[in-house]
Amino acid sequence: MSLYSKQIRVPLPILQVHLSLPALGLLIFALLVSLFVATSIGALSIPLGSLLLGDMTEQQQAVMLSIRLPRVLLATLVGAGLGVSGAALQGLFRNPLADPGLIGISSGAAFAVALTIVFFGSLTGFLGLYGLSIAAFAGGFVTSIIIFKFAKLSDTSSVTYILLAGIAINALAAAGTGFLAYLSDDQQLRTLTFWTMGSLGGALWPGVVMTATLIIPATFLLYRNAQQLNILLLGEEQAKHLGVDSEKLKRNIIICTAISVGAAVAVSGIIGFVGLVIPHLIRLTLGPDHRLLIPASALLGAITLIVADTIARTVFAPAEIPVGIFTSLIGGPFFLWLLLKQYSGRLGL
Repeated sequence: MSLYSKQIRVPLPILQVHLSLPALGLLIFALLVSLFVATSIGALSIPLGSLLLGDMTEQQQAVMLSIRLPRVLLATLVGAGLGVSGAALQGLFRNPLADPGLIGISSGAAFAVALTIVFFGSLTGFLGLYGLSIAAFAGGFVTSIIIFKFAKLSDTSSVTYILLAGIAINALAAAGTGFLAYLSDDQQLRTLTFWTMGSLGGALWPGVVMTATLIIPATFLLYRNAQQLNILLLGEEQAKHLGVDSEKLKRNIIICTAISVGAAVAVSGIIGFVGLVIPHLIRLTLGPDHRLLIPASALLGAITLIVADTIARTVFAPAEIPVGIFTSLIGGPFFLWLLLKQYSGRLGL
């Protein structure tokens, strides 16, 4: 039995825990602090006092409105979308190893974006970032369906099928993206490099607006399914007896996560491990109730990506590390720790 199963296969009344308002309040406060600090820090420093009072020079105001604020808000939206998507997928598959990047959803979305950039540039010219979002949604949705089909092959070892399918999809998507890079011109190659490494360096207000119009509704719809996800954790048969339409729930979760991940990939490329680490940390500290897990994952995901992007763009200033590389450096060791913790008994460690 997996670590996740040990945590969640409990009688339904235990799942009816009270919502921890102090915990959410603390996360909201931490998010506001990270927003102000991240907007203040950069190549051009903007003192927090000046930022709060609006007492800035013209140069500081221009940097804050045109560069710093769009990037910080985009990090907030992308981090929240990835955190919520990870929480929903882990609830759907009933396993803590489900993650949009790890199981191939992000790679599938990125491959669809790369295909659009190289062969359907007119689509992006006509629809702008929404064209890339549509392509990313299609790639993420198809990948989600494939993963879900593999997960249904076995009830006892679905995680094995999920991870193996994710490895295969990631490899195929990487090969396809590499082939597209070979066919691309210089401008397309620079754009493709941006997607594969994951970066928020191209943040602009249109991208922020587009991402908000997709991720916020998707997050709201996922939260509306929180109680049904709680019941689904008890098993599909039990959920059906309790009146949950499991097939409709699965379809809703897959569509919403594909929209959220697709919007994130369209503006930032592949940013891994946020959807894996954040929900697991929330679950360990606040419990498995999705009524709390989903909003808390959104808040902590936003905080994490804001902090990660701030460090990535300032530690080697004026150069910057792509934030996707930075999150992988943090998430990789955490994933290894999670695997060791889950299977240490079987390995005799």
